[in-house]
Amino acid sequence: MNPSICIPVPPCAMTGAPSPVAATGRPLKWGVVATGGIAAKVTGDIALLEDADLHAVSSRSQDSADAFAERFGFTTAYGDDGGTSGYQRLVDDPAVDVVYIATPHGQHHEVARAALQGGKHVLCEKPFTINAEEAEDLVALAADRGLFLMEAVWTRFLPSVNRAWEIIGSGELGEIRWVQADLGFTAPEDPTSRLWDPKAGGGALMDLTVYPLTWALGALGFPDSVSAIGKLNGDGVDLQTAITLGYASGAHAQLSSSFVSACPGQATVSGANGWLRTGDGQLPNPRELTVQTGPEPRVERFDHVGAGYTYQLREVTRCIQECLSESPTMPLEHTVRTMRLLDGVRAQLGLRYANDDA
Repeated sequence: MNPSICIPVPPCAMTGAPSPVAATGRPLKWGVVATGGIAAKVTGDIALLEDADLHAVSSRSQDSADAFAERFGFTTAYGDDGGTSGYQRLVDDPAVDVVYIATPHGQHHEVARAALQGGKHVLCEKPFTINAEEAEDLVALAADRGLFLMEAVWTRFLPSVNRAWEIIGSGELGEIRWVQADLGFTAPEDPTSRLWDPKAGGGALMDLTVYPLTWALGALGFPDSVSAIGKLNGDGVDLQTAITLGYASGAHAQLSSSFVSACPGQATVSGANGWLRTGDGQLPNPRELTVQTGPEPRVERFDHVGAGYTYQLREVTRCIQECLSESPTMPLEHTVRTMRLLDGVRAQLGLRYANDDA
């Protein structure tokens, strides 16, 4: 494994370690911004933590915020009120310790900046921002305010993925020379959906590529060269993207993301002595790893607590409790470098968003 990207295994992901839902310190009061599908999945796992309190949720609609609060047991619900947004009302709540942001991508910078200015720790969904400039701004602001900030790349914290890093780092596969990873599905083209809305940062690249990219970076590190091809629709949103990462060692990675193709959803890491592969359709949340370095493959299977978000939530909680400004497993430097890489890919595709001109 490239030492520049070596990702330490979180303690809660190690075999025999305490459950990720077990308390590690003082309880934190959570605020959740947005009430969509990913917000619901992650909130369900926040509720499992012994040291988490679901304090406030916000939405543009008060009715939506109220319904979400009732569903999960939040103390308070905030909708837009006059000229004040629901998220700003949540940020202004002095009881909130940490804010989880699950808005469409195009709003991440705006909401995260407001939360940091309001003195809140932040966990922001991926992709962290639309571009590297926005990411750098948030990182600088968090450092200035002494607040914790992390991109929610939950895959990095899963026991199965950290086991894969252990196998790769052990040398069992030999020198890693090739990585292939893909994620895609056929999404009906709908301009009202965030997936297809350029103002929301829609497109396969921003929505899906973080998952294949996680495997390439974990196995080979950040690349020496990046080349990309893709197809944009009439609104300038990418339908499908293929990225090749090149390395001075001669290794390379091939990554694909698509809204118009049903993909296997699988990662393969190949070395001089053998290969490792995730189960079909398991790229974001592997439950099975197959390793072959001899005549017979070895299959390792994993059970994850909750929907799998508990591991990253434990890390956020632990870091805040220990007064850390960032996670050693998901450092801010990696987030900024990833956004720069995606900026370069978008430049090759001719893909721009409104945030780029702000």
